[in-house]
Amino acid sequence: QVQLVESGGGLVQAGGSLRLSCAVSGSIFKMNSMAWYRQAPGKQRELVARANSGGGIVYADSVQDRFTISRVYTKNTVDLQMNSLKPEDTAVYYCFANGQVTLFTGARDYWGRGTQVTVSS
Repeated sequence: QVQLVESGGGLVQAGGSLRLSCAVSGSIFKMNSMAWYRQAPGKQRELVARANSGGGIVYADSVQDRFTISRVYTKNTVDLQMNSLKPEDTAVYYCFANGQVTLFTGARDYWGRGTQVTVSS
């Protein structure tokens, strides 16, 4: 069974940095996109950054130039380096992956359990 295991997160002061890591446990035949999403209290879950299978990367406007997503394609891991953190970055951050477990199964979405990031002012 495929699971996404997140690590990192925690409490940091505004202007500080944190790094989130996500690894896939279980067998994946073909991994498509891997991404980080976040959900703040009372708000919808939103995309933070995505690394596509072809190497393309997408960032939310709110984190552009502050966050960096890095993906190791051979290991199915994805990290999120977060710099210049702001109180509005406070949220639960979720790792996301889309992939196939075998050649004959369709691609499906997988989610991590989430890790809390709190930025104090």
